[in-house]
Amino acid sequence: MGVSLTVADSKRAFHSAFPYVIAPIYRRLVDELLVELHLLSHQKGFQADGLFAVGLTQVFDSFSNGYRPENQREPLFKALCSANGFDGAALRSQAQQAREQVGHHSLEEVKGWLSNQGEGAPELIASLLRSVQRDDFHYSRLVAVGLLSLLQSAQGADAIDPQALRSAAHEIGEAMGLIKDRVDKDLSLYAGNIEKMSQAVELMEETVAAERRRRERAAEGSAT
Repeated sequence: MGVSLTVADSKRAFHSAFPYVIAPIYRRLVDELLVELHLLSHQKGFQADGLFAVGLTQVFDSFSNGYRPENQREPLFKALCSANGFDGAALRSQAQQAREQVGHHSLEEVKGWLSNQGEGAPELIASLLRSVQRDDFHYSRLVAVGLLSLLQSAQGADAIDPQALRSAAHEIGEAMGLIKDRVDKDLSLYAGNIEKMSQAVELMEETVAAERRRRERAAEGSAT
């Protein structure tokens, strides 16, 4: 990754890779991820490891829910990554593998792995958790979201109250040596923004449907 690249360079690279109109509701997502990925790519202690991949894909997939046209959604993700020197397809694969490995185990097992820096976990999970222990490890909100996403992937997690899972992620983050207040703040903001985005998407879809019905009624009226 070229250290001389600026945010403006990343934005130009993104628009070159993704030359499509982006609905206003998703522009904030694009702008924030572009800047966040740019800054992370220039952090000395940052590594695009499995935990980052899980967090990034979770954030993108959650906030791009309802994106239209659907077939542009993955190209959008890849363009955001490539504009900052990341391989979107490779990160997607890393995240999928991590979630699949976690999905074969119970929530209690996964919580134990996370709390004990990967001890007893499959090697892929153990390696991504060991990365947090590096002296030069660089924390970002994507790490916190990655932890939560791994918990959500465990067997039986779908039967657990979402707030309880977030609380578990807070505790595990602290056990891993992360700053609890940072994890608490990042996961609380993530949950709140997901809810707001879901409401905005629902409103957008209702508005589009209402406009479609209005046009259909107008067309029927002019035909009679």
